[in-house]
Amino acid sequence: MIALRIPFAELYETLAGALRALGFSAVRADLCARLFAETTCDGVYTHGLNRFPRFLRMIEAARIDIHAVPELVRSHGALERWDGRCGPGNLNAWHSMQRAIVLAHTHGLGAVALANTTHWMRGGSYGWQAAGAGCIGICWTNTLPNLPAWGSTEPRLGNNPLIFAVPCATGHVVLDMAMSQFSYGALAACRERGELLPVDGGFDAAGRLTRDPAAIEASQRPLPIGYWKGSGLSLVLDMVAAMLSGGLATHQIPQDPERETGISQFFLALDPSVLGPESNAIAGRIVASLDTRYPGRRTLELRAENLELGVPVEPGVWEQVRTIANSRR
Repeated sequence: MIALRIPFAELYETLAGALRALGFSAVRADLCARLFAETTCDGVYTHGLNRFPRFLRMIEAARIDIHAVPELVRSHGALERWDGRCGPGNLNAWHSMQRAIVLAHTHGLGAVALANTTHWMRGGSYGWQAAGAGCIGICWTNTLPNLPAWGSTEPRLGNNPLIFAVPCATGHVVLDMAMSQFSYGALAACRERGELLPVDGGFDAAGRLTRDPAAIEASQRPLPIGYWKGSGLSLVLDMVAAMLSGGLATHQIPQDPERETGISQFFLALDPSVLGPESNAIAGRIVASLDTRYPGRRTLELRAENLELGVPVEPGVWEQVRTIANSRR
């Protein structure tokens, strides 16, 4: 149960200290820690601090090379292919989106395909990154096999996160979605709170639709968004990422979450300002026409709340990270 609030600055500095203790350079530790801290501050606890221990275990098992930096493999105009060299996934993804943004400012759009990387943590981070630079951002990753194709009971597809981000003066619109009705992170969070899902989210071991998150985790049969449509979307996202990056497809990635390496990803940035200033005003008018919440608004609300009151952390995980951070002082 999350019952402790920590000032954002303390969370960030403690994470950076833990990474420096593990051998990260100061600059890379700071960026990696900021991405973890911002994810936690924005309320995506399953992919922020709570994912940090798994990240550390994969480093200790030499499945993540903390010193590896992405390497350019091939380029053609505004399209580039990079090798992540099994470096830290959030650093590789941040670099890839940043490179796509640079290309977009030059060409109007920039596309970067990344192979041989590791889990990028919260995919929405790179959407916020693009929107903050004034770009429309689109990115996705493949994953280990953890989603059955429609009509199957065996997980052969990936629950591939897809992100769309649109810059908006009143608050960026950032859609961060998995290919299942509820991501595995959302299932875990719901289970830990002792709650049922608000609607059916997958199948239990007997093949019955259920709202029980633990039953869905056990069966590995989450319900795809749009049923067969989500299944098809997962397939084509995997194909495009692997084809453009020259990397692994989902069926080639180890099914163990702590051995999930060799992932393929794709990052696209588009600079609407090259088409004239009017383009940047359109998103604001669309948001103003709504009378309900839009993707990204809740994130902004949680961010403001947690910056004011402190970021909620799970005490056991927090103490573990503090111990590592203090180990070499």
